[in-house]
Amino acid sequence: MDTIKPWLQKYPDWLATEVEWDDIPLQEYLKKTAQEYPQKTAIYFLGKKLTYEEVYESSLKMANYLKYLGLEKGDRVSIMLPNCPQSVIAYYATLLAGGIVVQTNPLYMEKEIEYQINDSGADIVITLDLLYPRVSKVKALTKLKHVIVTSLKDYLPFPKNVLYPIVQGRKQNVVVDVEHKGDSHLWTEIMKQSETSEIDYQFNPKEDVAILQYTGGTTGSPKGVMLTHENLVSNTMMNVQWLNCEKGEESILGVVPFFHVYGMTTVMNISVMNAYKMVLLPKFDVKEVLKTIQKIKPTIFPGAPTIYIGLLNHPDIKKYDLSSIKGCVSGSAPLPVEVQEKFEEITGGTVIEGYGLSETSPTTHANFFVKEKTMRKLGSIGVPYPSTDAKIQSFDGEERAKPNERGELLIKGPQVMKGYWNNPEETEAVLQDGWFSTGDIGYMDEDGYFYIVDRKKDMIIAGGYNIYPREIEEVLYEHRDIQEAVVAGVPDPYRGETVKAYIVLKEGKTISEEELDQFCRKSLAAYKVPKIYEFRDELPKTAVGKILRRTLVEEEKKKIEKVN
Repeated sequence: MDTIKPWLQKYPDWLATEVEWDDIPLQEYLKKTAQEYPQKTAIYFLGKKLTYEEVYESSLKMANYLKYLGLEKGDRVSIMLPNCPQSVIAYYATLLAGGIVVQTNPLYMEKEIEYQINDSGADIVITLDLLYPRVSKVKALTKLKHVIVTSLKDYLPFPKNVLYPIVQGRKQNVVVDVEHKGDSHLWTEIMKQSETSEIDYQFNPKEDVAILQYTGGTTGSPKGVMLTHENLVSNTMMNVQWLNCEKGEESILGVVPFFHVYGMTTVMNISVMNAYKMVLLPKFDVKEVLKTIQKIKPTIFPGAPTIYIGLLNHPDIKKYDLSSIKGCVSGSAPLPVEVQEKFEEITGGTVIEGYGLSETSPTTHANFFVKEKTMRKLGSIGVPYPSTDAKIQSFDGEERAKPNERGELLIKGPQVMKGYWNNPEETEAVLQDGWFSTGDIGYMDEDGYFYIVDRKKDMIIAGGYNIYPREIEEVLYEHRDIQEAVVAGVPDPYRGETVKAYIVLKEGKTISEEELDQFCRKSLAAYKVPKIYEFRDELPKTAVGKILRRTLVEEEKKKIEKVN
């Protein structure tokens, strides 16, 4: 048995231990799929269908327009869109034109937009009409030269496209009127042009950056992760191999946003590479997701724990037919075991937990995509992907920790980023000899399955004890009245830090702090039991549904500062 990579012995027969990919840039896969499956539905968006041939042709039109605006190889284009046909077309158009995509969260406010545009050096932004006022306010503070504006109605079928502006005006109380002139450009006008010639650039997939994916910035300013064409192609191919699905046969529900690396790879890129249908929703709405699954019958549903929790807690979930879902890959945050088991029971599909980071394109580990539970370990992030190495570096300096010994998780593989944009010091701090330091504390068992205990920076040190929030959260999620829970360390004059739990209860439920204390004491050592409970209507989250623990910690610090 391989003692360094014991997980390889667990690979099923159909799964190769190494992955192969073509030495071509990412955008070439759209061209290949459009040639092989021209009439296959590429995108289903609220009733509108686009074939792969139409997506490729539209991408070429936009690529040529970007070139007309002066885009040269290596220039950056900010894409600030929700999941919609334009987000796919703009992404591949930028790559076809030789540019670098800068993924920009549509929820960003002016200060965040200004920082990212200035840091990336993007001089073109593609955005929604609703977001145009926000972009306009920061334009003079950046080097932005051009703003391309689109609307969700541009790809809605009749009569939705007629009704949308009326509904939007009522709901948002915003009516944006942009003219196609000067430095403002309308998507609909660009799509009227007939220029669809291919732009010839020589690419080095191993070195050329395709995407600048900005990290959340929980410590300091957000950093631009440089993901090369090879990073993205290799990781997408790993996901294709892992799912073991037939080319052209699957339909993937795209709720996880494409401006997040997880949605970009596991929905958009994997679909384009393997000729799958993308079923896109511009935002996560529980009822809309349930209706879409019942009507369109997607087969693969990548998501995050909060997405699955939101669906499970909908009172009418059992009225919907979710049986088309044969597989869910959960990422972005730890998946509570109870949530995993309940969602499998309701859909009849397989729910596996995976692991990844922006810096790794993103996926590095997952449980095997199989029905047999003996090959999946609940609570584990699974085993490393093909062509991926991983190790737990012991806290005492040993190269590899012993089985079940805790340490920091390090990753090596073709999906590991080139580095941080214009930030060699931060790059050097996390990349050594090809190994990426994740900042996550975990361990590997004897079979090669990995477990994440917590983030290094989230570990609570109370009275000299190391306490891992995830362990406490798992216990809280077992309580039948709790919908969401997150645990954080807050300042304490005696213990240094103390354990605080933030709780969202299920609708109509009540529970006292005393009851929760007794519940936790049945499963946790006394020093791990939360000393403070705070009940909330909702918890702060990222766009992908990851609970922002650090935001809660910052709130606590500000409270203390006010008192002092």
